[in-house]
Amino acid sequence: MEVEQSFSDICGGRLALQRRYYSPSCREFCVSCPRLSLRSLTAVTCTVWLAAYGLFTLCENSMILSAAIFITLLGLLGYLHFVKIDQETLLIIDSLGIQMTSSYASGKESTTFIEMGKVKDLVINEAIYMISAIWFIFLQQKVIYYLCILLKDPVEPHGISQVVPVFQSAKPRLDCLIEVYRSCQEILAHQKATSASP
Repeated sequence: MEVEQSFSDICGGRLALQRRYYSPSCREFCVSCPRLSLRSLTAVTCTVWLAAYGLFTLCENSMILSAAIFITLLGLLGYLHFVKIDQETLLIIDSLGIQMTSSYASGKESTTFIEMGKVKDLVINEAIYMISAIWFIFLQQKVIYYLCILLKDPVEPHGISQVVPVFQSAKPRLDCLIEVYRSCQEILAHQKATSASP
């Protein structure tokens, strides 16, 4: 069964949350971010090329135009391959563990797997997020919420060794995080109940 809902990120952008229920002990959550806007891409490219053309008219050196084109293309490829994430996926299976996958705009995927034996809990935490406006002149602080996985400390049984944030790129708002949290807690409770029973 698959359910899709629309939510927004911390800046007001649109997000889509797809929930796939494979079984009572296996669920997948996909948060999809908006694709790269052609309008913003065109604006950045035109700004760089107009600045390069202005320098070219002052210096009369054609290398400036060639360098601007080269830097723009390399910057775009680097942004698509290393920065722009289109989709983040959280797959939780009570007998195995949690898998997090980030799909970049270039098609590259990055996957992290955490064994269920290392997972202590899954919680919603809060943090202070700095938002810059108008060329970093005005900095605003905002309290945001994020979903994170708490990993058990191998030395201290009741301690936490690491906090692993989920959906770092998408930054969904609290209402979206609550939907994922409740469903994951059902699986974690089922896993704890089955592991406690003989």
